[in-house]
Amino acid sequence: MNAGTRKQRAAQAATAFLRDGMTVGVGTGSTVNHFIAALAGWRDRITAAVSSSEASTRLLREAGIEVVDLNSTGDLELYVDGADEATRNLHLIKGGGGALTREKIVAAASRRFVCIVDDSKLVDVLGRFPLPVEVIPMARSLVARQLFKLGGQPVWREGFVTDNGNAILDVHNLEILDAPALETEINQLPGVVTVGLFARRPADVLIVAGDGGVETIER
Repeated sequence: MNAGTRKQRAAQAATAFLRDGMTVGVGTGSTVNHFIAALAGWRDRITAAVSSSEASTRLLREAGIEVVDLNSTGDLELYVDGADEATRNLHLIKGGGGALTREKIVAAASRRFVCIVDDSKLVDVLGRFPLPVEVIPMARSLVARQLFKLGGQPVWREGFVTDNGNAILDVHNLEILDAPALETEINQLPGVVTVGLFARRPADVLIVAGDGGVETIER
């Protein structure tokens, strides 16, 4: 089974968490694109969606789903998003697509966060995937020096600007043994907007699709 089919199966499994009348938080990325395609079948049953990126907003509107601002909704019942890496304790690395700040905001506003991945994203220890850190542009070099002191090798994602107008540093060569502590430490660096560790607010449900079927891991 190819990766696209596994992603599609994970996305389809997440529709089990949909309910009539919901406003649904929707993340960003290739697996989420499959979820948006599945969500199109619910467009007359859900109220609207809150999107974590301009790219997902375009896809949602093309699917006939109304996209609303989080400021107008209050807390959300459900947020569905992918991850670049995930562990069985539901800690995640996200931000490969550069939408980590908005993704973290929508996750924080949601009562249930369902993460959908194919089994290539499931790891024992986070850090093989470079950890994205969104930074204010003027602080890019300052933050990079501090990340180097933490044992990482930060690389500027040159030519990329987030939807918020900021830069991304991708931190290589980390072995993240205490994800909540590292998340806090990096978030406190002056100039950091947010870090792509989702450990202080992890996923509530992790749906992992592999050749043998779909596994659901709950917190």
